[in-house]
Amino acid sequence: MPKSIIVVGTGNAALCAAIAALEGGARVLLLEKADEALAGGNTKYTAGAMRFAYDGKDDLLPLLRDADDPRLPDTDFGSYTQEKFGADLLGFNDGRPLSPEQQALISTSGETMRWLASHDVKFEPIYARQSFEKDGKHVFWGGLTLSAQNEGVGLFDMELAAVTRLGGTVRYGSAVTDLIVEDGRIAGVYVGDEAIRADAVILASGGFEASEALRVKHMGPDWKAAKVRGTPHNTGDGLAMAVKAGAAEHGLYAGCHATPMDLHMADFGGLDLPPGERKKYRKISYFLGVMLNSEGDRFVDEGANFRNYTYAQYGAAILKQPGQFAWQVFDSKVFDLLYDEYRFHDAHFVEAETLEDLAAQMVGVDAPAALATLEAYNAAVDETVPFDPTALDGKCTRGLALPKSHWAQRIDHGPFRAFPVTGGITFTYGGLKVNESGNVLTADDTPIEGLFACGELVGGVFFAGYPGGSGLTSGAVFGRRAGSGAARP
Repeated sequence: MPKSIIVVGTGNAALCAAIAALEGGARVLLLEKADEALAGGNTKYTAGAMRFAYDGKDDLLPLLRDADDPRLPDTDFGSYTQEKFGADLLGFNDGRPLSPEQQALISTSGETMRWLASHDVKFEPIYARQSFEKDGKHVFWGGLTLSAQNEGVGLFDMELAAVTRLGGTVRYGSAVTDLIVEDGRIAGVYVGDEAIRADAVILASGGFEASEALRVKHMGPDWKAAKVRGTPHNTGDGLAMAVKAGAAEHGLYAGCHATPMDLHMADFGGLDLPPGERKKYRKISYFLGVMLNSEGDRFVDEGANFRNYTYAQYGAAILKQPGQFAWQVFDSKVFDLLYDEYRFHDAHFVEAETLEDLAAQMVGVDAPAALATLEAYNAAVDETVPFDPTALDGKCTRGLALPKSHWAQRIDHGPFRAFPVTGGITFTYGGLKVNESGNVLTADDTPIEGLFACGELVGGVFFAGYPGGSGLTSGAVFGRRAGSGAARP
């Protein structure tokens, strides 16, 4: 008799768990809190990019939907080794060694991508966002090369199609409200008053980022004002149910993935827009200009590293500023390099022919101080180093207390534009502790029989930040692990 498994959620991690469980011979039912239109958790809100270890182009070609893309012969993907992935994660650990969860993410990232491709979940090079043309070649930077076609929506569609082909079923509008606990093991779930029994339950219901109360409790009062980039349904339900059943909290509950977002976006990710457009409220081209707070001061090194490595921290940094907003300032030299969300029809900005007039239009900012900051920045730019957006170019400022380490160009060619931004939260880092089978553990590392977890519910994967694209890969890695573990006899 095949095992019966309930997966709570329908995001990337949940769908990967379902695919793996179905591969293992189980019968799988996915229960989704949202209606069908808003299913998919945070996955539909992402750009669909996935970071994983690879040695070169030959590792990528089998993962591509279109291996005959005419740009491929003139593309330099470089490599992204497990060692580099580990070093990048260590850079966000605040001195912590790599956690067991991070080690699992690194070591199985490549094989997980190949596993997805075996289920016809295929990818395409991120030419528009992760490469620049240089000497006739498309040169990729930052270790991030592939995303799903049609971004997060496309990833969801392909993974759901794989679940359907394998015989899985989905019930929408079915919020799980509690776990069935019998003799110390999990025997199913409740959907309201309805009891649905199963041999195992996989929680893949996301973190607590959409709960204002839990953000304030775990992360502090600054996070009350955060825009929620993703689904409004990730309110910590799975965490609460698991802890009630004896699960140990694990990971950094005060941490999260945060992103600079349009100050005037809706509180929840632009739900009036088609899913593929919701990401366009992000504003992550700050490395091409400067960011100023209400006092007219810069507050981060906008060019500290490729934006893949800084945007998750800089969203949080904005929320720590007075009034919890900032302005991103650019001149016309870089307008054509700004990501397309800056040309989105609902992008908010001001424009002027002079910096003085621009500063006067930046609502909430000390205009004289802002102008002085911009003039000091311009005077400090090292003009002897060429600008190169494909590399850490070393084009920096000299003599400023807060430097800009790379891509420092004078802001001196009008017209000028400034975009108002705030911090947007994508997902939280605190979660549950799981073992190598994805089984949820108690405080003394005892597995809770019949209870598994994946996705944002796995703690210990990220701490002070993460290199972009790691989140979806983590969901796939730990989703596959939980599904396989739950399906074992």
